Amino acid sequence: MRRAPFVVLLALALPLVATTSADVAFADAPPPPAPQAATAEQTRDAVGKVQAFYDKTQTFSSEFTQEFWVKAYNQKKQSKGKVTIQKPGKMHWHYDDPKDNKVVSDGTTIKIYEAANKQMYEQNVDKSQFPAALSFLTGTGKLGDTFNFELFPGEKLAFPGGQVLVGTPKVPSPAYQKVLFYIDSATSQVRQVMVLDGQGNRNKFVFVNPRVNDPIAPEHFKFTPPAGTQIVKP
Repeated sequence: MRRAPFVVLLALALPLVATTSADVAFADAPPPPAPQAATAEQTRDAVGKVQAFYDKTQTFSSEFTQEFWVKAYNQKKQSKGKVTIQKPGKMHWHYDDPKDNKVVSDGTTIKIYEAANKQMYEQNVDKSQFPAALSFLTGTGKLGDTFNFELFPGEKLAFPGGQVLVGTPKVPSPAYQKVLFYIDSATSQVRQVMVLDGQGNRNKFVFVNPRVNDPIAPEHFKFTPPAGTQIVKP
């Protein structure tokens, strides 16, 4: 099976290696000089405000762009589409590019559909490596319970008008070694997420025109693939 969009989406099954905060903070810029992290109190305050915003959020919908950079080949894979999420654990990622690829979860089962190959990967949510990188959106986890954070000024990391929370998972994961959350200072809303894996690859999502608490029909989180689709289960 080719690498499914869900695997790219979540950056799964990659080895963990050590990385410094300075390395992560400057993943997209020359390393010197490293920015100074905020105080522990300022960091806790920022994390608390972000968590409070999403505690009041039941649904999330947005257009998105995704850029997956493969370090070993110095190649970028770009895609885009629309995402809709509803607590607890329901989501629908519809890709315009690659056309009609989907990642759909009804909160119990995750389905990953590759339109060009007519192939769908299906797995129970409780057996999947659903990452903490997006659990703040799905309501399946809290940021402070999952990550140790450092806070950096956004203007130092090509994100003017905001802040960047650099999270190191409290429990090591093969899927990611650092997750960067780009925060709108005015609203405490996450506008970008970048996952760094153990091989130095970067998987970055930018949410465009995000909306929260819009009503969503239950049918949106159900998906039946076209006839002739090959179903793959672990």
